Amino acid sequence: MTLRLLFAGTPDFAVPSLRAALEGGDVLAVLTQPDRPAGRGRHPQASPVKQVALEHGVPVLQPESLRHADVQAQLAAFAPDLLIVVAYGLILPQAVLDIPRFGAWNVHASLLPRWRGAAPIQRAIEAGDAETGVCLMQMEKGLDTGPVLLHETTPIALDDTGGSLHDRLAQLGAETLAEGLAQLRESDAALPSEIQDHVQATYAHKLDKAEARLDWQRPAVELARKVRAFSPWPVAEATLDGERLRIHRAVALEGGGEPGQIIAAGRDGIDVACGDGVLRLLDVQRDGGKTMAAANYLNARSQLRR
Repeated sequence: MTLRLLFAGTPDFAVPSLRAALEGGDVLAVLTQPDRPAGRGRHPQASPVKQVALEHGVPVLQPESLRHADVQAQLAAFAPDLLIVVAYGLILPQAVLDIPRFGAWNVHASLLPRWRGAAPIQRAIEAGDAETGVCLMQMEKGLDTGPVLLHETTPIALDDTGGSLHDRLAQLGAETLAEGLAQLRESDAALPSEIQDHVQATYAHKLDKAEARLDWQRPAVELARKVRAFSPWPVAEATLDGERLRIHRAVALEGGGEPGQIIAAGRDGIDVACGDGVLRLLDVQRDGGKTMAAANYLNARSQLRR
């Protein structure tokens, strides 16, 4: 059977899943966020999902809300079998979830019920999780509370960043969605699912730029995870010898000293004492400057060399 699909998504993370939907069924329309100002000129810019949809000649809908009866009637007129939601960014009322024959599926970038919410990729790194993954979930009214249809795992490497893990999970999510669509086409019946253990749930709060400031009183291993998690956004930052620096890459080492004190600085990087251990800064960025190796930064601030 050919599945009649609606797809709702907005950022880069959703693009691989949209491509999987285009291959796995007949995408009748794509819902995405309204164009937002972006770039230096602050001109309205189409979302990555919208750009791909238009390339494939798929109608694009950009409602400000899905709560209005006329929008819901427009969606119902498509008579979809399934609505696929991937990082869409708008709340889906129950009336919308009830429109498709098989309801709505969500591709979520964590192993639910761990890290429900807006920033599961970064929070998994920040917390020091050994692994993460994606879940294909049957949507219901609660936030990421629905039963899980399929899931896949991936280890979190010691050098994974928010960016590298984002890209890997986006692709893994698309592969998991493709498998779910294949099963649905074959069975023409709702997929078996597993109810989440809500007692084990954790919440991945949205990233805030204020969180990016490093506190040298904290353990070095914790700060190193934060640097990785917040790359490429919002990027960790700290004050070093009176200058604000953005920290793009760093590693935790053993050692000690007064928190915030530079205990070594040279070709290998800049070593800063923390509440426990030492954080070695490898790639840094000055205000208004480009990202550079810490060794190159020291060429401009030779007084820091130790």
